[in-house]
Amino acid sequence: MKLKFLYILLLGMVFTACKTEFERTRTSNDPTLILSKADSYYAEGDFYRAQTLYDIVIPFYRGKSEAESLFLKYAYCNYNQAQYLLANHYFENYASTFTSSANREEATYMTAYSLYELSPNYKLDQTYTEQSIKSFQKFINTYPNSERVDESNNLIDEMRAKLEVKAYEQGVLYYNIKDYKAAISSLNLMVKDYPETKRITEIRWLILDSSRHLAENSVFSKKDERYNETLKLAERFIRKYPDSEYIAEANRIKEICIKSLKEIQNVRLEE
Repeated sequence: MKLKFLYILLLGMVFTACKTEFERTRTSNDPTLILSKADSYYAEGDFYRAQTLYDIVIPFYRGKSEAESLFLKYAYCNYNQAQYLLANHYFENYASTFTSSANREEATYMTAYSLYELSPNYKLDQTYTEQSIKSFQKFINTYPNSERVDESNNLIDEMRAKLEVKAYEQGVLYYNIKDYKAAISSLNLMVKDYPETKRITEIRWLILDSSRHLAENSVFSKKDERYNETLKLAERFIRKYPDSEYIAEANRIKEICIKSLKEIQNVRLEE
């Protein structure tokens, strides 16, 4: 019991000593000492204390030779504390300030990667995902021979897959709630944005079936145009996806369109 008490007491003394050293440094008004101790904390992975001290001396070292290393470490302090939006800002600022630095490529990459860390679940707003993709693309264009290009492309693919799922589920949602006009628009946009999607057959089917529903529920004056459009979609689907699981339904929709167009023509002849 006595040994345990001594051990706890010793830990308390060490903690107090460390805290006192930090406070002494922080209030010393000695830029050289503060920067040196900040670098030590940084090397130890104590990014909170390092950042606190860097905050104090940044104004003093701005424009001096130490600034380049200091500002990069400051950006990493933010990154390593999961302050990714601030990290993105400071990495980008570093890259635009120290244009001849050997670390500029790294900072440019981290500008994009910080945004990647902010990319959320596909069900949420994807603003940061889109910004990260653009930032990685800018990195690739700026450093086409970088060893980070392959990883950047992989991350872009990962985020595009997330955006694809979101776009797909948005279109399916419109279809399920019977907003067929919105479903057609949303799914056509998805095909345009993700032409290599593995869901292409299903999406083309959903567009076709939405078009059929839209034609059926249209006012008479629009039925002719919409059934003709649906017929074209059905014929294209049958031609492109003859082995699809939806082929029987596509043929049925084609027959519905032909029959409906004849009925519309007969009504107009009787008028």
